[in-house]
Amino acid sequence: MRNASKASEAPDSVDARLGARLAELRAERGWSLEELAQRSGVSRSTLSRAERAETSPTAALLNRLCAVHGRTMSQLLGEVEARPAPLVRAAEQPVWEDRDSGFVRRSVSPPHAGLRGELVEGRLAAGADIAYDRPPVPGLEQHIWVLEGALRVTAQDVVHRLGAGDCLRLRVWGPVRFRCPGPAGARYVLAVVLP
Repeated sequence: MRNASKASEAPDSVDARLGARLAELRAERGWSLEELAQRSGVSRSTLSRAERAETSPTAALLNRLCAVHGRTMSQLLGEVEARPAPLVRAAEQPVWEDRDSGFVRRSVSPPHAGLRGELVEGRLAAGADIAYDRPPVPGLEQHIWVLEGALRVTAQDVVHRLGAGDCLRLRVWGPVRFRCPGPAGARYVLAVVLP
């Protein structure tokens, strides 16, 4: 526990990152503080203070939260100790290609446990059609900004027709389909934000 003089100081950066990660884990499951308190046996106020880095969590508290979230303490601490690189050089950005569908994906700002967002450059060949049956995380926030060409995005049975410069913003709850109608390919930026 912190003494009175330390309480007025800014929280330790590890405590702040740990608090943010605990809040993310709770949000990923869609749990309120009250629900997490019931599942963990830790008071709502203690959970709230830990998430806001107003207190340093004890090992016992972390052990209870790790059990609820299904990870070891080492895993949890590893997620907050490693800082994401502030600069990702073009040569270090992973590129993946699905030749069968005509899709190229560049991870411009790769995902990291310490960050909620990710930035992807997508390229679809003319006629390419990619369907995803579900989001990796329900309620995933996406911003799709078309840089070149045209794109058809279908979400919740609504077809959105996008041209160069257009941006579609949505939360993904179910199937999503990306299609490039042509005649040229499409290049777009996809910003992904965890709920």
